[in-house]
Amino acid sequence: MTPVYSISSAAELLGISVHTLRMYEREKLLIPFKKETNHRRYSKMDIEKIECIREAINREKISIAGIKRIYSLIPCWNVVNCSKEEKANCKAFNGHSKPCWSFEHKGNRCEGVDCRNCPVYVEYSTCSGIKELIKKLSSTL
Repeated sequence: MTPVYSISSAAELLGISVHTLRMYEREKLLIPFKKETNHRRYSKMDIEKIECIREAINREKISIAGIKRIYSLIPCWNVVNCSKEEKANCKAFNGHSKPCWSFEHKGNRCEGVDCRNCPVYVEYSTCSGIKELIKKLSSTL
């Protein structure tokens, strides 16, 4: 999706502060697009993702650490079809405290991949995406 909203426009649309958006970025809950000038841009998908995060925090009372834990459980290794060897050396596969897109990927299939364009981040890091992935995986059991 095309990033069209500036950080101030996104914050206004969401009814939150620019500081809050920057905090979500620092916490690796989202990856905004950055122009050559380092200005952040947000897409409609980013806005939906942030709405999901806000709902989890405000309505469900899930902390940022809890959201990161949920994201860390997305089986990225299945989505991108990692080999046994890649899984053995993958921090996302072997960890469970932060999302795969927050790791530096060295020596595996994700090395050099822009996480913002990865199917794990694009398709499965939204509320509905996580639920659909769980349904998909449970139907294969």
